Amino acid sequence: MPILEANGAAIDYGDTGGSDRPVVVLIHGWLGTWDDEFGPEIEWLRPHYRVLAPTRRGYGRSGPKPRTYPRDFYRRDAEDMATWLDALGVKQAHIVGYSDGGEVAILLPIIRPDLVRSVAAWGAVGFFPPELRPRVQRNWPATWVDDKTRQLHGEEHIDRMVLSWVNAMKQIIDSGGNVSRDEAHTITCPLLLMLGRDDTLNPEHLGRALVERIPNGRLEMFDGGHAVHREQPDAFRRTLWEHLQAAETAAHQE
Repeated sequence: MPILEANGAAIDYGDTGGSDRPVVVLIHGWLGTWDDEFGPEIEWLRPHYRVLAPTRRGYGRSGPKPRTYPRDFYRRDAEDMATWLDALGVKQAHIVGYSDGGEVAILLPIIRPDLVRSVAAWGAVGFFPPELRPRVQRNWPATWVDDKTRQLHGEEHIDRMVLSWVNAMKQIIDSGGNVSRDEAHTITCPLLLMLGRDDTLNPEHLGRALVERIPNGRLEMFDGGHAVHREQPDAFRRTLWEHLQAAETAAHQE
Protein backbone atom coordinates (compact mmCIF):
# COMPACT_ATOMS: atom_id res chain seq x y z
CA MET A 1 0.00 0.00 0.00
CA PRO A 2 1.50 3.34 -1.04
CA ILE A 3 2.26 6.25 1.26
CA LEU A 4 2.35 9.79 -0.11
CA GLU A 5 3.71 12.93 1.56
CA ALA A 6 1.10 15.70 1.60
CA ASN A 7 0.92 18.93 3.61
CA GLY A 8 3.39 17.64 6.20
CA ALA A 9 1.56 14.32 6.62
CA ALA A 10 2.39 10.81 5.39
CA ILE A 11 -0.85 9.51 3.88
CA ASP A 12 -1.36 5.75 3.50
CA TYR A 13 -4.02 5.03 0.90
CA GLY A 14 -5.74 2.51 -1.31
CA ASP A 15 -6.26 3.00 -5.04
CA THR A 16 -8.33 0.64 -7.18
CA GLY A 17 -6.95 2.14 -10.39
CA GLY A 18 -8.81 2.89 -13.59
CA SER A 19 -7.69 6.29 -14.85
CA ASP A 20 -10.58 6.37 -17.35
CA ARG A 21 -13.22 6.23 -14.60
CA PRO A 22 -14.69 8.97 -12.39
CA VAL A 23 -12.94 9.24 -9.03
CA VAL A 24 -14.63 8.58 -5.69
CA VAL A 25 -12.70 9.44 -2.52
CA LEU A 26 -13.71 7.64 0.71
CA ILE A 27 -12.72 9.41 3.94
CA HIS A 28 -12.93 7.39 7.16
CA GLY A 29 -14.12 8.48 10.59
CA TRP A 30 -12.56 8.87 14.02
CA LEU A 31 -10.21 6.02 14.98
CA GLY A 32 -10.64 4.37 11.58
CA THR A 33 -8.41 3.59 8.60
CA TRP A 34 -9.29 3.26 4.94
CA ASP A 35 -8.97 -0.53 4.79
CA ASP A 36 -10.50 -1.27 8.19
CA GLU A 37 -13.56 0.90 7.58
CA PHE A 38 -14.41 0.78 3.88
CA GLY A 39 -13.59 -2.69 2.54
CA PRO A 40 -17.18 -3.55 1.47
CA GLU A 41 -17.78 -0.10 -0.04
CA ILE A 42 -14.56 -0.23 -2.06
CA GLU A 43 -15.50 -3.59 -3.57
CA TRP A 44 -19.01 -2.33 -4.36
CA LEU A 45 -17.74 0.81 -6.13
CA ARG A 46 -14.65 -0.71 -7.78
CA PRO A 47 -16.31 -1.86 -11.05
CA HIS A 48 -17.67 1.60 -11.76
CA TYR A 49 -15.24 4.13 -10.27
CA ARG A 50 -11.61 4.68 -9.48
CA VAL A 51 -11.81 4.51 -5.70
CA LEU A 52 -9.20 6.38 -3.68
CA ALA A 53 -9.28 5.87 0.07
CA PRO A 54 -6.81 7.68 2.35
CA THR A 55 -6.02 7.07 5.98
CA ARG A 56 -5.97 10.52 7.55
CA ARG A 57 -2.81 11.78 9.20
CA GLY A 58 -1.70 10.00 12.36
CA TYR A 59 -4.13 7.07 12.07
CA GLY A 60 -3.08 3.51 11.24
CA ARG A 61 -0.03 3.52 8.95
CA SER A 62 -0.27 7.27 8.28
CA GLY A 63 1.94 9.81 10.05
CA PRO A 64 3.05 11.76 11.86
CA LYS A 65 2.53 10.02 15.18
CA PRO A 66 1.02 10.63 17.61
CA ARG A 67 -2.12 11.97 15.97
CA THR A 68 -2.93 15.47 17.28
CA TYR A 69 -6.18 17.44 17.37
CA PRO A 70 -5.85 21.22 17.31
CA ARG A 71 -9.00 23.36 17.31
CA ASP A 72 -8.94 23.42 13.50
CA PHE A 73 -8.11 19.74 12.93
CA TYR A 74 -11.01 19.22 10.53
CA ARG A 75 -9.78 22.00 8.26
CA ARG A 76 -6.19 20.77 8.53
CA ASP A 77 -7.35 17.29 7.45
CA ALA A 78 -9.29 18.79 4.53
CA GLU A 79 -6.15 20.63 3.45
CA ASP A 80 -4.25 17.32 3.70
CA MET A 81 -6.81 15.69 1.42
CA ALA A 82 -6.64 18.50 -1.13
CA THR A 83 -2.83 18.41 -1.23
CA TRP A 84 -2.88 14.60 -1.51
CA LEU A 85 -5.32 14.71 -4.44
CA ASP A 86 -3.18 17.35 -6.16
CA ALA A 87 -0.11 15.13 -5.73
CA LEU A 88 -2.02 12.24 -7.34
CA GLY A 89 -2.98 14.45 -10.28
CA VAL A 90 -6.70 14.17 -9.60
CA LYS A 91 -8.55 17.13 -11.11
CA GLN A 92 -12.01 16.44 -9.70
CA ALA A 93 -13.63 13.80 -7.50
CA HIS A 94 -16.77 12.77 -5.68
CA ILE A 95 -15.96 13.13 -1.98
CA VAL A 96 -17.62 10.60 0.34
CA GLY A 97 -17.01 10.83 4.09
CA TYR A 98 -18.19 9.20 7.30
CA SER A 99 -18.30 10.77 10.78
CA ASP A 100 -15.16 12.89 11.27
CA GLY A 101 -14.40 12.07 7.64
CA GLY A 102 -17.82 13.49 6.78
CA GLU A 103 -16.89 16.78 8.45
CA VAL A 104 -13.72 16.83 6.34
CA ALA A 105 -15.72 16.00 3.20
CA ILE A 106 -18.08 18.95 3.77
CA LEU A 107 -15.11 21.31 4.17
CA LEU A 108 -13.42 20.27 0.92
CA PRO A 109 -15.77 22.13 -1.48
CA ILE A 110 -15.41 25.19 0.77
CA ILE A 111 -11.61 25.31 0.63
CA ARG A 112 -11.12 23.75 -2.84
CA PRO A 113 -14.31 23.90 -4.92
CA ASP A 114 -12.35 23.12 -8.09
CA LEU A 115 -11.52 19.62 -6.78
CA VAL A 116 -15.03 18.53 -5.83
CA ARG A 117 -17.69 17.20 -8.19
CA SER A 118 -20.07 16.21 -5.38
CA VAL A 119 -20.12 15.44 -1.66
CA ALA A 120 -21.87 12.69 0.27
CA ALA A 121 -21.45 12.66 4.04
CA TRP A 122 -23.05 10.83 6.94
CA GLY A 123 -22.59 11.12 10.68
CA ALA A 124 -21.62 14.79 10.26
CA VAL A 125 -23.48 18.11 10.60
CA GLY A 126 -20.89 20.91 10.36
CA PHE A 127 -21.76 22.42 13.74
CA PHE A 128 -21.60 21.41 17.42
CA PRO A 129 -23.76 23.42 19.86
CA PRO A 130 -23.31 23.57 23.67
CA GLU A 131 -25.89 20.85 24.35
CA LEU A 132 -23.55 18.30 22.71
CA ARG A 133 -20.71 18.99 25.18
CA PRO A 134 -21.78 16.23 27.65
CA ARG A 135 -22.10 13.76 24.74
CA VAL A 136 -18.53 14.54 23.68
CA GLN A 137 -17.20 14.33 27.24
CA ARG A 138 -18.57 10.79 27.64
CA ASN A 139 -15.81 9.54 25.33
CA TRP A 140 -13.27 10.04 28.13
CA PRO A 141 -11.82 7.97 29.72
CA ALA A 142 -11.07 5.73 26.75
CA THR A 143 -12.04 2.47 28.44
CA TRP A 144 -14.52 1.80 25.60
CA VAL A 145 -11.81 1.48 22.93
CA ASP A 146 -11.40 -2.17 21.95
CA ASP A 147 -8.11 -4.03 21.57
CA LYS A 148 -8.28 -4.10 17.78
CA THR A 149 -8.56 -0.32 17.58
CA ARG A 150 -5.75 0.13 20.09
CA GLN A 151 -3.48 -2.08 17.99
CA LEU A 152 -4.54 -0.31 14.79
CA HIS A 153 -3.29 3.09 15.97
CA GLY A 154 -0.74 2.09 18.58
CA GLU A 155 -1.42 1.10 22.17
CA GLU A 156 1.01 3.80 23.29
CA HIS A 157 -0.97 6.52 21.44
CA ILE A 158 -4.65 5.70 21.82
CA ASP A 159 -5.44 7.25 25.20
CA ARG A 160 -3.70 10.49 24.24
CA MET A 161 -5.57 10.53 20.93
CA VAL A 162 -8.97 10.13 22.56
CA LEU A 163 -8.32 12.81 25.19
CA SER A 164 -6.95 15.20 22.56
CA TRP A 165 -10.05 14.69 20.38
CA VAL A 166 -12.38 15.30 23.33
CA ASN A 167 -10.54 18.49 24.25
CA ALA A 168 -10.55 19.73 20.66
CA MET A 169 -14.27 19.09 20.32
CA LYS A 170 -14.93 21.02 23.52
CA GLN A 171 -12.83 23.88 22.14
CA ILE A 172 -14.94 23.87 18.98
CA ILE A 173 -18.15 23.92 21.02
CA ASP A 174 -16.91 26.60 23.44
CA SER A 175 -15.72 28.86 20.61
CA GLY A 176 -19.09 28.90 18.84
CA GLY A 177 -19.46 25.40 17.39
CA ASN A 178 -18.76 26.08 13.73
CA VAL A 179 -16.94 23.53 11.60
CA SER A 180 -18.41 24.26 8.16
CA ARG A 181 -21.97 25.56 8.63
CA ASP A 182 -21.03 29.25 8.54
CA GLU A 183 -19.41 28.78 5.11
CA ALA A 184 -21.88 26.20 3.76
CA HIS A 185 -23.64 28.78 1.56
CA THR A 186 -20.51 28.84 -0.64
CA ILE A 187 -20.84 25.14 -1.58
CA THR A 188 -22.07 24.97 -5.18
CA CYS A 189 -21.72 21.25 -5.93
CA PRO A 190 -24.42 18.68 -5.07
CA LEU A 191 -24.21 17.66 -1.41
CA LEU A 192 -26.03 14.68 0.09
CA LEU A 193 -26.20 14.43 3.87
CA MET A 194 -27.31 11.12 5.41
CA LEU A 195 -28.14 10.79 9.11
CA GLY A 196 -29.51 8.11 11.41
CA ARG A 197 -32.55 9.15 13.41
CA ASP A 198 -30.89 7.85 16.59
CA ASP A 199 -27.50 9.51 16.05
CA THR A 200 -27.14 11.50 19.29
CA LEU A 201 -24.06 13.45 18.17
CA ASN A 202 -25.53 14.44 14.80
CA PRO A 203 -29.24 15.16 15.30
CA GLU A 204 -31.64 15.78 12.44
CA HIS A 205 -32.28 19.45 13.22
CA LEU A 206 -28.58 20.27 12.86
CA GLY A 207 -28.42 18.37 9.59
CA ARG A 208 -31.38 20.32 8.24
CA ALA A 209 -29.82 23.60 9.35
CA LEU A 210 -26.72 22.69 7.33
CA VAL A 211 -28.34 21.59 4.07
CA GLU A 212 -30.73 24.55 4.08
CA ARG A 213 -27.68 26.77 3.60
CA ILE A 214 -26.39 24.77 0.62
CA PRO A 215 -28.01 25.65 -2.72
CA ASN A 216 -27.84 22.05 -3.99
CA GLY A 217 -27.97 20.23 -0.64
CA ARG A 218 -30.37 17.58 0.58
CA LEU A 219 -30.86 15.47 3.69
CA GLU A 220 -31.88 11.82 3.80
CA MET A 221 -32.82 10.23 7.13
CA PHE A 222 -32.37 6.54 7.97
CA ASP A 223 -33.54 4.30 10.76
CA GLY A 224 -30.68 3.59 13.15
CA GLY A 225 -27.76 5.48 14.60
CA HIS A 226 -24.37 6.80 13.54
CA ALA A 227 -23.11 4.09 11.17
CA VAL A 228 -25.94 4.06 8.62
CA HIS A 229 -23.73 2.32 6.05
CA ARG A 230 -23.59 -0.69 8.40
CA GLU A 231 -27.06 -0.52 9.93
CA GLN A 232 -28.97 0.15 6.68
CA PRO A 233 -26.57 -1.02 3.95
CA ASP A 234 -29.11 -1.53 1.16
CA ALA A 235 -30.84 1.83 1.63
CA PHE A 236 -27.49 3.55 2.12
CA ARG A 237 -26.01 2.15 -1.10
CA ARG A 238 -29.13 2.89 -3.10
CA THR A 239 -29.19 6.50 -1.91
CA LEU A 240 -25.47 7.04 -2.46
CA TRP A 241 -25.57 5.43 -5.91
CA GLU A 242 -28.42 7.67 -7.03
CA HIS A 243 -26.52 10.71 -5.77
CA LEU A 244 -23.31 9.76 -7.60
CA GLN A 245 -25.12 9.01 -10.85
CA ALA A 246 -27.10 12.25 -10.74
CA ALA A 247 -23.93 14.25 -10.07
CA GLU A 248 -22.17 12.54 -13.00
CA THR A 249 -25.08 13.28 -15.32
CA ALA A 250 -25.16 16.94 -14.24
CA ALA A 251 -21.40 17.28 -14.75
CA HIS A 252 -21.62 15.94 -18.31
CA GLN A 253 -24.40 18.36 -19.14
CA GLU A 254 -22.39 21.43 -18.13
